Amino acid sequence: MTFDTGAIVLPTGAWARTQRRYLRRDGITILALTAGDFRPYVFPLFTPAGFAVTSEAPADHPHHQSVWIGADHVHALVPAGEGVTEEYTYNCYINDVFQGRAPGRIVETAATFLAAGNDAGTIRQSLEWRGPSEWAAPQGRVILAEERTMRVRMHPDATVLHLRSRLAPVTWPVRLGPTRHAFFNARVAESMQVVAGGRMLDDRGRSIGTTQTPDAEWIDYIGPVGGGREAGVALMPLTDQEDGWWFVSDWGVITWGPFRRRARELALGNALVLEAGVVAHDSDIGSARLFALRAEMIGDTVPA
Repeated sequence: MTFDTGAIVLPTGAWARTQRRYLRRDGITILALTAGDFRPYVFPLFTPAGFAVTSEAPADHPHHQSVWIGADHVHALVPAGEGVTEEYTYNCYINDVFQGRAPGRIVETAATFLAAGNDAGTIRQSLEWRGPSEWAAPQGRVILAEERTMRVRMHPDATVLHLRSRLAPVTWPVRLGPTRHAFFNARVAESMQVVAGGRMLDDRGRSIGTTQTPDAEWIDYIGPVGGGREAGVALMPLTDQEDGWWFVSDWGVITWGPFRRRARELALGNALVLEAGVVAHDSDIGSARLFALRAEMIGDTVPA
């Protein structure tokens, strides 16, 4: 596997606002890690047969960026003297002011890639969750430090991403949530939406509709990708199932997070670790195969 920045041909004196780094096997793109204005995300994401299964910034929800991580209730708990705590509240999910919360940014500060043969590799990023530019903090206040690891494995029938996110407060304690807009997210390709002929299945093979609380180990979104073929993308949380909460829709989004029912407060010196799998697969590979891939990820220790 190789991990390289894509060449962008521009006129003399021009510069690219962002970049994509492509993960390839034998010269064929598996996925790209994109540095967006507000957050990094995975786009495109291909099945082993070469079908793209996610959508980048669709018109109805431009902050739905393929496969991404975010949260829209991020509260810095700042001591203000005499036993009083002030809250600085940000949104690191939507690319605009949302319900009064200013948009923050998730900024990469370092990244490494380690190949493990031709069928596997690990991308590791150091990230800062920052507030917007403001008085006395023109670069934005750094609220959280994140170490994000993505282990990629290629199988004949599936491209498997094992995501691990470790969040830690930087200067003050932080409270996340409660919110439905967090944490692991995927937006499927438009051709795969239920309204375009796709279907959503849970871990027991049950067909589900738009819902906010499905009882499921994972959600698998399957739909047409052209040429009479089908493909799918499954999101499967691997940790913290007790407080897990889903939102899935017939127009193409899958979200799982642990902050809907209650907020999580992180004290200085503590960290929250969350893991999830994303499986981009050809055809309907079935629950038994997805169970096996999930078990493989659970048994596979991602570097801390």
